[in-house]
Amino acid sequence: MTAPTALAEQLLLLGADFVRHNDHLPRLRLDSVLPASALTQQAISTQHLARSALDIIDGLNAQPMHHGPEIRTVYARVRQLAHLAIDTANYLLDAEDILDDTYAGVPVKGDGPLLTYRQALQAANSRLVLVRKLTAPGPQDALTAAELFVTERRRRGEIPPQQPPAFSPAQYTALRAVARGEVTIADGKPYLHRDDWRITLNTLRSLEARGLVTREKCPLWLHDERVHLSADGRRDLIAT
Repeated sequence: MTAPTALAEQLLLLGADFVRHNDHLPRLRLDSVLPASALTQQAISTQHLARSALDIIDGLNAQPMHHGPEIRTVYARVRQLAHLAIDTANYLLDAEDILDDTYAGVPVKGDGPLLTYRQALQAANSRLVLVRKLTAPGPQDALTAAELFVTERRRRGEIPPQQPPAFSPAQYTALRAVARGEVTIADGKPYLHRDDWRITLNTLRSLEARGLVTREKCPLWLHDERVHLSADGRRDLIAT
């Protein structure tokens, strides 16, 4: 049986995968040499998100627990993440079909007039707009579900007491911002994707020194690196 805290950590990892997925979407160029191939690769990544969410639901089903309103809300959020990922993959594959059919000289969906390639690109791009809207809330929803799940399990005494690690308010806020996919590095400085708070370089370095966050190359324009929670960071954030 999966430990309850492990399920919450899996939710944070799912949120990070949504961040990675969303970071690649702006670089998905349909005017490239092989746009349909790029859409296929992105759809494969999106299908992985759906499978991860469904695996978490399986883990929830294996837990002996009271299914009160809070736990039912967790189920609803995770199912929604799975459905968002599935819908996103379908839109990506639909955009691929539009481009492939037009290139092959076949009317889209076998009905109506043959699209010009420019019209096909516009139709495919409209799907990408929907994709960005669908997956944007993923990291926040995953964090909310993880926090709600652990809080409810602890309230019922079903998780052994664990001493939360000591964090300053700035460190704790920074960890949650990282979990929401809001922290990148630009020109050697941390950048937060919101206007009501700033993360300092000292705060970021203190978390790195404790092994709680890691950096990955970021595909976003004008951003060099993306900050993610490490395995220890996910564990310690859940412990709070």
